[in-house]
Amino acid sequence: MNKIHPSVVLGPDVELGERNVIGPYVVILGPCRLGDDNWLGPHVTIGGPPEIRGHEHPAWDEPGHSAGIVIGDRNVFREFTCVHQPSHGRSSIGDDCYLMNKVYIAHDTVVGDRVTMASSVTMGGHVQVGDAANLGMGAVVHQRRVVAPGAMVGMGAVITRDVPPYALTYGNPARVRGVNRVGMQRAGVPDAAMDALAAAYRADASPEAVPGPVDRYPELAEAFAWWEKARGGGSAA
Repeated sequence: MNKIHPSVVLGPDVELGERNVIGPYVVILGPCRLGDDNWLGPHVTIGGPPEIRGHEHPAWDEPGHSAGIVIGDRNVFREFTCVHQPSHGRSSIGDDCYLMNKVYIAHDTVVGDRVTMASSVTMGGHVQVGDAANLGMGAVVHQRRVVAPGAMVGMGAVITRDVPPYALTYGNPARVRGVNRVGMQRAGVPDAAMDALAAAYRADASPEAVPGPVDRYPELAEAFAWWEKARGGGSAA
């Protein structure tokens, strides 16, 4: 059973899993598939049309005309979070994500598992965010940028370049300043791999390039494989 407040609006083509809690004044427009055990706070809006001038804006009770949004399990959407429909293709959010209040996820965005976004994170269209990335309060991600798995984006950062795996990134414009050691420890990456990756990011004038340590430490291989696929133009999810 789902627990749905009487004020909630569910449009056509919305599929709900089990044990979801959907709070007051939430609006979900289809196509959208919501998994199990998600928590949606007051005034969350999922499935509005993409913010593209000239794009069709159907009424709330009309079926949408995109491939829709797919949301996994055990996610938290805090108050006033907004997720838009894709302009083409599919938008998706994985499992176990925590999206704090006023997060904005624009059209054609793919978010992995265990991602944390602090209050007022703003993402342009066609963004990809890898597993276990952490975006600080008020961070802004330019459209078509990639934030790789395990990356830490600092508070107020303006992301105009892709963020490589496990990078610590902050500033305006944001630049790679080191590695996310806490995230790497949680992922089971050994200290030697952390040190090697940190040294590579310091030495490389272009931290968008894949550094050498990935060849020596298999613990880094999966994150960098995702990074290469995402930056090649396709979805890495």
